[in-house]
Amino acid sequence: MGPLAYLVTWTTSGTWLHGDARGWVQSGQPGIQPPAPLRRAAMQRRMTEEPVLLEETQRQLVENTIRQHCTIRGWMLHAINVRSNHVHVVVSADTTPEQVMQQFKAWCSRRLSEQRDGSARSGNPSKNGRHRWWTEYGSTKWINDEDYLQNAIRYVNERK
Repeated sequence: MGPLAYLVTWTTSGTWLHGDARGWVQSGQPGIQPPAPLRRAAMQRRMTEEPVLLEETQRQLVENTIRQHCTIRGWMLHAINVRSNHVHVVVSADTTPEQVMQQFKAWCSRRLSEQRDGSARSGNPSKNGRHRWWTEYGSTKWINDEDYLQNAIRYVNERK
């Protein structure tokens, strides 16, 4: 039997860099890494675009896109919280959490780009100069019991 649901979280591009004072994740290293100011500064110098902070209309667009995608895929959306610099979703799906996150990010990127440059009207989607809306990776947690599911829903709904 598979998991009851997934807790999927990802950040907007450039808003939570490796070395960040809030902690950060290093591939292949267990746990949250401590602040590393020199690493963060190096990551910031490598950025080619401004960080993405979602405005209220963009946050609503992301939420609506995720809701629509869940409906189309037949996935159960338990909770969603779209913030200015990250997204939390609790969802039951018939695929891996990595695939769920990839699909959400791809569709939300498309809709944000359409909104930004008006291409929904012109039929010519582009990114209007923006290369990335989201960080490359994110966090995926498997929810295997009802208590964890209720805690994850509460976390997503109550975190501001």
